[in-house]
Amino acid sequence: MSVNVIYTDLDGTMVGPGGSFFRAEDGSSTLDPARALVELHDAGIQLVLVSGRTRPQLIEAASIFGADGFIAELGAIVGWDQARQSELLRGTMPAEFDAVPSELIAAITARYPGRLELHRPWHRNREVDVMLRGAVDAAEADAWLAEQGFGWLRLRDNGLISPAHMPDLGVRPHVYHLVPDGVGKGEAVGFDLARRGFAPDEAVAIGDSASDLGMARYVGRMHLVANAMRHPHIPGLLANYPNTVVEEGAVGIGWATAVRVAVAEAPGAPSATEPALAG
Repeated sequence: MSVNVIYTDLDGTMVGPGGSFFRAEDGSSTLDPARALVELHDAGIQLVLVSGRTRPQLIEAASIFGADGFIAELGAIVGWDQARQSELLRGTMPAEFDAVPSELIAAITARYPGRLELHRPWHRNREVDVMLRGAVDAAEADAWLAEQGFGWLRLRDNGLISPAHMPDLGVRPHVYHLVPDGVGKGEAVGFDLARRGFAPDEAVAIGDSASDLGMARYVGRMHLVANAMRHPHIPGLLANYPNTVVEEGAVGIGWATAVRVAVAEAPGAPSATEPALAG
């Protein structure tokens, strides 16, 4: 591989507890992710943030981390050129819809009382998707959506969140995104790679959730940080993604390791048979 671009999830991958870039999973301080980020930029690799966060949130994050672009709302929005340009990816959303109907949001949360709710306050100001939290069978929810005449929608699992969000749930909650079919992190990565003129083997992706694994089909190699393996579905999914590597480190520590592997494969990086000159 000759890596020119890295697509990375943010929460639970690049950033640790509380969304901090300087906290390891156990809450201790670490500079390792920041050092790896500097190495990434020095190698000339482009960085694209891929997240369930909104456009404004990712515009700010891209500025902070020096990212070359972003993919927001789980693949619904692709932005580049310092957010001056963007593309809205609607997937199979029918032309008569501008957004997921509010009555459907009320209906699906009512179907799963105490098990599915809006992910407040992060559900606000979203352009395409609906952000939810809880613990449900996403495939069963998709079947119910089809029965209601909304077969063009899917409930995507974007990973585990703190039990403090739903303390009475009894299990650790997940964050979900209700998005049109055909909208996903992988599809957005495919769109962005084509726009950049890069081949899949020039790209690496890093993540921690089932939705992140969708990127694996569009890149040369996928990295999962160690905490991804606590997700109940991911171990059983790995056989479908043979280009996936699981890092030993969790969140930012595992992210830094994955970045350094890519940096070693950047164009112009010294090869194993041609070491860098000292000094």
